Amino acid sequence: MSEASESISSALTVVQVALEYIGTVAFAISGAVAAGRKKMDLVGVVVLACIVSVGGGTIRDLLLGATPVFWVSNPTFVLVGAVTALIVVPLSRTRALDLLQQFRIVQVSDAAGMALFVVVGTNVAIAAGADPIAAAIVGVIAGVAGGIIRDILANEVPDVLRGGQFYVTAALAGALVYVLLLGFDLDEIVVFWVPIVIILAIRIASVLLGWGVPTFRYGAPPTGPISTRDRDV
Repeated sequence: MSEASESISSALTVVQVALEYIGTVAFAISGAVAAGRKKMDLVGVVVLACIVSVGGGTIRDLLLGATPVFWVSNPTFVLVGAVTALIVVPLSRTRALDLLQQFRIVQVSDAAGMALFVVVGTNVAIAAGADPIAAAIVGVIAGVAGGIIRDILANEVPDVLRGGQFYVTAALAGALVYVLLLGFDLDEIVVFWVPIVIILAIRIASVLLGWGVPTFRYGAPPTGPISTRDRDV
């Protein structure tokens, strides 16, 4: 490997680590905010933040039989989630969180972390001997399962399954692209980063432009709101 290639690889490794922590912080913020909206105590805030931070990777490892799960030997992400939650509590009394939401910083950071965790999860599944399609599904689970668990514990319909935004769809698209690229004789850097960019682009377009998938309303006419008579059926 040439010196230039080594420099690029090193730089991308730094970016990868940065995205892991940025995504973890964004996930933890979403967990802490969800706990705050449900008026949970401080323990609940920390628990939900940590679950979002490591929930997807935990389920990934359990599905692949990789025990103990990743955070048992390296609890860094659990600690990052807990510390973030404890910081969010006092920040909620200021406009800091509102500004983050206003400029979509949390959503974009969440998208970056999700994209990375999906590709890493798919790669881990492939390395464990999973079928490519199964590996893609495991990758999607690694990226979105933490948020699903968070919403279930907060007694909400999982956010990734409603609202019509590209979230699971973006994750699945990136995971499938990663699996397809593995079949070509391409540089590892290309195979790893192209799906991440695709997931990130789809997710950001959904957040900023409102793109998404149609929502299903049982009993509703093809267009227009549900009538009173339909609602009473």
